[in-house]
Amino acid sequence: MASYFGKHIHISVFGQSHAPAIGVTVDGLPAGERVDLEALQTFLRRRAPGRDATSTPRKEGDVPKILCGLVDGVTCGAPLAAVIENTNTRSKDYDELRDKPRPAHADFTAQVKYGGHQDVRGGGHFSGRLTAPVCIAGGIALQLLERRGVHIAAHIRSIAQAEDRPFQPLGEPLEVLEGVKRSPFPVLEERAGEAMRSAILQAKADGDSVGGVVECIAQGVPVGVGSPMFQGLESQLAAALFAIPAVKGVEFGSGFEAAHMRGSEHNDPFAVEDGAVRTQTNHAGGILGGISDGMPILFRAAFKPTPSIAQEQRTVRLSTRTQEALQIHGRHDPCIVPRAVPVVEAAAALVLLDAMLDRNTDRF
Repeated sequence: MASYFGKHIHISVFGQSHAPAIGVTVDGLPAGERVDLEALQTFLRRRAPGRDATSTPRKEGDVPKILCGLVDGVTCGAPLAAVIENTNTRSKDYDELRDKPRPAHADFTAQVKYGGHQDVRGGGHFSGRLTAPVCIAGGIALQLLERRGVHIAAHIRSIAQAEDRPFQPLGEPLEVLEGVKRSPFPVLEERAGEAMRSAILQAKADGDSVGGVVECIAQGVPVGVGSPMFQGLESQLAAALFAIPAVKGVEFGSGFEAAHMRGSEHNDPFAVEDGAVRTQTNHAGGILGGISDGMPILFRAAFKPTPSIAQEQRTVRLSTRTQEALQIHGRHDPCIVPRAVPVVEAAAALVLLDAMLDRNTDRF
């Protein structure tokens, strides 16, 4: 399984949803960087399950154990490794899924690719549980970036038909970004959050699920970060975002709306402000030719509804090739979008940290 990425910062995620532990190794972190473990725990808590009625009832503390890579809380140049113990598993809920795959889940494709040897418990290595170690690495990357003036935040742009206001394309005050990260339900407008929670709880009551969109902004990224073509910021960010389970679409700046615009509408006029070259609009989302242009990097990721729902669904029994009904057991989120917000931030931080090291390691 290709569970690793990065050029200067090498990230490798390991474990399964119901294995004794999950974890991550991070190689390439600059030495001499202090890691605030309390702040890291606060970040991980935003993703952790079992916080309220809109998420899975599975409760996990998600307290990381740093095995190596830090000396007195400071990076020492050696690879950093961390694990999180899985303490609240119910593996029997997944017994029949090897032969009766869940619609819209990886059960069927994994069964074929790995010949039945994959871990089906809790989704195994395909589970959203594996985003917790991504958040360990991403939470550390966020700290390194913030010291260099790069601030990343995300919010729920929409769930079902309920919408929050978008981030301002030219940037938000830092207190707005910090406020949404502190919010137990990460939206910019409280009224939108109430409508989203109602949609989630209604879907849950119906034995169903809903999806949504997470919007993310990165402010303070200097001009010149990234490369053209396959190493472009859009390419790298999209690759990291699509590694998050349930992501089905990614767009930057105006995104798909650009297809309905004229060039005269979509082009961002250049101007000089306080001696710096900036653009007066930001339809490009802060990236031109795969390289940062100094404007806020703005993108959105669309998440599908959670596949594991309480309603009866149609599937097949693989051993007999017969049509059968499937009643899914276990504990599942009626909507994963609220818990995905910090995961999107983590993915963005890892890509941007890696790209900034590539830009000029000596000046990072």
